Amino acid sequence: MSEEKVLTKEIAEQFLADAKSVELSLFTTIEDAAAESLSKIGGGILFLDGLTELSDAAAGSLAKHKGVLYLTGLTELSDAAAGNLSRFKDSLFLDGLTELSDGVAESLARLQGTRLNLPGLTELPDGVAKSLAKFQGNLYLTGLTDLSDGVAESLAKFQASLFLSGLTELSDAAAEGLAKHQGELWLCGLTKLSDACAESLAKFQGSSLGLTGLTELSDAAAESLAKFQGSSVWLSGLTELSDAAAESLAKFQGADLD
Repeated sequence: MSEEKVLTKEIAEQFLADAKSVELSLFTTIEDAAAESLSKIGGGILFLDGLTELSDAAAGSLAKHKGVLYLTGLTELSDAAAGNLSRFKDSLFLDGLTELSDGVAESLARLQGTRLNLPGLTELPDGVAKSLAKFQGNLYLTGLTDLSDGVAESLAKFQASLFLSGLTELSDAAAEGLAKHQGELWLCGLTKLSDACAESLAKFQGSSLGLTGLTELSDAAAESLAKFQGSSVWLSGLTELSDAAAESLAKFQGADLD
């Protein structure tokens, strides 16, 4: 069993005096007073990825940090801690969370930051999806390997960049739901795309559509995607393309087709 290493106020103060003298990632727990001290760092990236637990008070203090915050070692987060973190205003990495309660999801959706990273989630209940769709920054759900039609419909209400690169397949109904999304949509894990999915995604109302995992594209799918009204379609993974498909894609009117 690994030994608990406590980040004390004294160690936090030492870090503030000389950042190179302390490796914050080595600590598994943090005192409330230490978290309060670190909140005064003033900016930059705060790596606390060794923490396996976080008190409600410590979460409230760390929410004052004016830079990127890594809490990737946490495997659970209380509703109160999440509520306190909701005041955080930068990019938050919570890679270790494998599930979210409705309360935690609702709190995280209120974050005012630019990015919320939740790659540890491999499935998403509809209630959690509805809450996360309210988040105003970019949302990384790259661990999802399956997307129900209902969840796709819920996530479509999200309005910034949505990263679902863990999906390797997408139902026609889920594609139709996601097409209502109005931000950027990254589906770079898809290795195949049905003609019906391509037709739905071509109606996607956002600016960029990422499909870099596709290695081939049918003529019908290419014809559909060429009609996408956004600025960019990313297809850099294609290894073969028929003349008819290439001719269709050449008609794309956006700024980038890569």
